[in-house]
Amino acid sequence: MIFFLYNIALFIAACLALPYYVLKMALTGKYRRSLGAKFGMMAEELFFAMQGAPRIWIHAVSVGEVTAAAPIVAALRAELPEACIVLSTSTETGQDMARSLATEATAIIYYPLDIPFVVRKVITRVNPDVFVMTETELWPNFLHTCKEMKIKVIMVNGRISPRSFRRYRLSRFFWKRVLAFVDRVGVISDVDGERILSLGLSPERLEIMGNAKYDGLAAKVSPALQEEIALRLNIAPEDPVLVAGSTHEGEESVVLDVYRRLLPDYPAMKLILIPRHVERGAAVREIVARSGFADIITLSAINGGQGRAEERIIIVDVIGELFKIYSLATVVFCGGSLVPRGGQNILEPAAWGKVVFHGPSMEDFLSEKNILAGIGAGITVTNGEELLAGVRRMLSQPSLLKEKGEEARKAIIANRGAAKRYAGLIIESLRNQRG
Repeated sequence: MIFFLYNIALFIAACLALPYYVLKMALTGKYRRSLGAKFGMMAEELFFAMQGAPRIWIHAVSVGEVTAAAPIVAALRAELPEACIVLSTSTETGQDMARSLATEATAIIYYPLDIPFVVRKVITRVNPDVFVMTETELWPNFLHTCKEMKIKVIMVNGRISPRSFRRYRLSRFFWKRVLAFVDRVGVISDVDGERILSLGLSPERLEIMGNAKYDGLAAKVSPALQEEIALRLNIAPEDPVLVAGSTHEGEESVVLDVYRRLLPDYPAMKLILIPRHVERGAAVREIVARSGFADIITLSAINGGQGRAEERIIIVDVIGELFKIYSLATVVFCGGSLVPRGGQNILEPAAWGKVVFHGPSMEDFLSEKNILAGIGAGITVTNGEELLAGVRRMLSQPSLLKEKGEEARKAIIANRGAAKRYAGLIIESLRNQRG
């Protein structure tokens, strides 16, 4: 009965959301690549490519989850060279990232919509020995079907943010049933473990195993990547650059005010603004223009050959560039934190050896915040005045800036190893299944 009610609610939600997605497709082209595949309409050659054994299906929703899944895929490939490893994503941006990072995957597909006949069709075609979800991606019909088909289900790099936990807790009775379909759960931290146990997971299924994103970020850092983006944006190693990454509405104006007040002392400084949602690129450009800045260029214009970024301010309005752009920063502000959005991933700039400023709203990244704060490489500010004072202090002490940035880089390296642990968990489950 509970799944019957879930499917009724899912149908109602789909009917309400359909006009929005149709409009998005018509106006922007978004979702066109993925819609058919999400209904199980995938090219036959994808399934023909799924050769090898054992067959492991790993799911990573979007870009962030792919960053964690990619090193797990690599670790599995090293231990099981003959395995068929299928990686799925839910978003088109995640699909692009998967093709870039997870080169050891046998096949990359879209994850199906949680409609019973669709998930059964796709699961039957992929025919995995084990299904692995990255982070907390609980789709009831999919997991129920895996249980019926006797497919092992494992969660890796599990995490539950405070906001998600509040929502899950309101319907704990339902999620307890869903979690019963999950055979093993590996989570990032003790806090994540406590939260998922309180939702009804059996304690014997839980292990605390760390964050695989450390492995992915450490592996991605390379001088070649930095050189490529520096050349494209016409930024020399000695140029001072303030990078504001993953900003949300309300944060760009704060950063612009800080930047304006820094210019008298650092007239050569450039500002790179990277909104969290690239579709805000035009709106961010308007905010910059209203703030009195005329020297503006977008990354899409640079990529289109319209300039060499001589302008003071660069607005990044294309996806997939955030990580490499952090390599150019003298100092970083990471958004989603001065406004109540729970923060963004501060590990990415840290992997490049950068000191990171962020606001107080870091609920979704508390463990990352605590690691960087403990070494003085992650600095909390509550408003523009504090951000300005902090940036000035760091810029006036280049040796301290370099020292703290290096400590951040070492912290990323020191926390590696989770990907191999998660790969071990998957391999152990496969062996137990065969036994």
